[in-house]
Amino acid sequence: MAKVIDESIKKQLSKRMDFFLKYFPVRVRNVGEDAVEARQLVWAFKDARDNAFEKVAQMTATHLIKICGEKIKDIVFVCVPASTQDKNESRYKAFCNRVSELCGILNGYAHVSVSGERLAVHEHRKDKEKTLVKTQVIEFDEDFFKGKDIYVFDDVVTTGASYALFANQLETFGGNVLGGLFLGRTHYKYKK
Repeated sequence: MAKVIDESIKKQLSKRMDFFLKYFPVRVRNVGEDAVEARQLVWAFKDARDNAFEKVAQMTATHLIKICGEKIKDIVFVCVPASTQDKNESRYKAFCNRVSELCGILNGYAHVSVSGERLAVHEHRKDKEKTLVKTQVIEFDEDFFKGKDIYVFDDVVTTGASYALFANQLETFGGNVLGGLFLGRTHYKYKK
C-alpha cells in the first residue's frame, strides 16, 4: 500500500507546479525587503486581511490565462482546503469567486468542504521531532470532479505532500489534475 501511495504522490509532484513568490519562514533571518514583502503578502492572504485576495486573484487569473489559453473555461479551479471550515471560507471563498470572474475558469470552491480540523504534522528541523495536532475530514462532491480537468491552488508549498494527496484524491473521482499553482514556495537560503 505504501508503494502505491508513494507512486501516486510522485505522479502528482511530476506535474506542472508554479509559484509566484519565494516564501522565507521567520526563522530565516537576514532577508531582503523583497522577501519581507513576500512574507507579508502570504500572511495577509492566509489571514484574509488587507484585501490581499484581490492581488493574489489577479496574479492567479493572469497566470492561468497564460498557461491554459482558450481551454480555461472548461477547467475547474479548486484550492487545497485550509485547516478548518472557517479558515477555508475566509481564505478561499471570495478568492475563488474572483479568480473565476477574472479568467472564466470554473469555480470548484463549493464542491469541497471541511469537517473538523486537519491533522497537522509539524517537523522541527533541528531535532527532527514531529508533533501531531487535531484532525480534518475533507468532503468532496465526487460527481462534480468526474471527467473534468482541474487546476489546484494552495497558499504555500514546501514538500508538496498536501497538494499531491489532495490532487490524487481528485483523480480517484475521475478528475484530471493538470498541475498546481501556489502563492509561495518555501525557501531556506536567501540570495538576492
